[in-house]
Amino acid sequence: MKPISSLAFASAIALAASLGAAQAQGDLTVALQLEPPHLDPTSAAAGAIDSVVYSNIFEGLTRFMGDGSIVPGLAESWEISEDGLSYTFRLREGVTFHDGTAMDAEDVKFSLDRARAEDSVNAQKALFEAISEVEVVDPLTVKLTLSEANGLLLFNLAWGDAVIVAPESIADIKTNPVGTGAFKFVDWVQGDRIEIARNPDYWGTPAVLDTATFKFISDPTAAFAAVMAEDVDVFSAFPAPENLPQFEADPRFQVLVGSTEGETILATNNKQPPFDDIRVRQALAHAIDRQSIIDGAMFGLGIPIGTHFAPHHPAYVDLTGKSGYDPDKARALLAEAGLADGFETTLHLPPPSYARRGGEIVAAQLAEVGIKAEIINVEWAQWLESVFRGKNFGLTIVSHTEPMDIGIYARPDYYFQYDNKAFQDVMAELNRTTDEARRTELLQQAQTIIADDYVNGYLFELAFPTVAKVGVQGLWLNAPTQATDLTAVSWAQ
Repeated sequence: MKPISSLAFASAIALAASLGAAQAQGDLTVALQLEPPHLDPTSAAAGAIDSVVYSNIFEGLTRFMGDGSIVPGLAESWEISEDGLSYTFRLREGVTFHDGTAMDAEDVKFSLDRARAEDSVNAQKALFEAISEVEVVDPLTVKLTLSEANGLLLFNLAWGDAVIVAPESIADIKTNPVGTGAFKFVDWVQGDRIEIARNPDYWGTPAVLDTATFKFISDPTAAFAAVMAEDVDVFSAFPAPENLPQFEADPRFQVLVGSTEGETILATNNKQPPFDDIRVRQALAHAIDRQSIIDGAMFGLGIPIGTHFAPHHPAYVDLTGKSGYDPDKARALLAEAGLADGFETTLHLPPPSYARRGGEIVAAQLAEVGIKAEIINVEWAQWLESVFRGKNFGLTIVSHTEPMDIGIYARPDYYFQYDNKAFQDVMAELNRTTDEARRTELLQQAQTIIADDYVNGYLFELAFPTVAKVGVQGLWLNAPTQATDLTAVSWAQ
């Protein structure tokens, strides 16, 4: 064997390092705080599912872009009848599911019929209420007939709850999701990570990344340590905002701070005494100092809200003045409701920082007016079971990250159990209306009704901070829906 010179050896080492770096550039590790309970976005309310699978693995007829716009997805085009009662979608040719089976109109019919069926467990079943029939015209054409015009249909079909699935793979969808997206599911090590890989047979613009790994790090301190150690390349919705200045000052990182559709609320069980008394709900609202919560729990990141609507939306009405911080008024309202000595309740807090940190502040503020809230920390699975499905709670803090979801207040069986026919009528008219000016009027009426009824304590619109290594490009700045869309993400060359 010939001896290798020190120069040649150094060159070989440099070459190997550069090859390793180039190889690594095809991979991305993204950290998220919340691990999904399973991987079927069409049968659960957990936004953590969409955070992994939306657009990456599953696609719908339409889809959200990072700027909130709605664009064609699996449907390349559509025609709407003059009366607004039928939508005919033309599907893209040559689309296959990850198992190699063809995606066609039969799969669209299966997916939408499943979502709107009487026994459907779709968390957003109301999105499909206006659809009276799904008809297969031919393999690439599907016609939706509506019972009444719905100005939000294309918007509704972009939700993760409306993605197209196949009957052949539906049995294992929760643990082995098979979609049409730019990435295929590879593996899930529960409690640790989910791995996906580029779909070589993707119908559209292929993903740039070869592979991606979602790591789940729930603890904010551990999140900070993982980013600083460069164990992850991106932390989406970084849970420790107090650390952001440190990352901004570090040349290794970039910090993106966008907005979300996340109305963070002190959700109230409207049918549980004493919250069935509007005076008590109003007292809750006046007992809360929103800015203190934003400053104390979110280190200043967040916009105060007075209703369930995103401030960046053109139809938003600033109603924060209706529930300004006024502890004396809160005490007077409680006395008027026969609760001068206060009362006890529960405050269920899921894992996110806005809930756990914000909950401590809220509990202290409520105690100042005589409301003793017992803090109960719960994991997401417990929250979904006891609060969302079981309605076994007094108060809870949660951020509703679904896009423009004020319509949930028209559902009396929804977990906060608000039942107001006037509001339901406004939403019914909104669903029938396509004129934008009238839609704006109706949305503003709806915001005002729930603010006047003090349905929930409206806290703030959740910010969307992302910390990433310098060189990562193509990430969403804002979160128009809960998603970590990696389909256009790459490393700068």
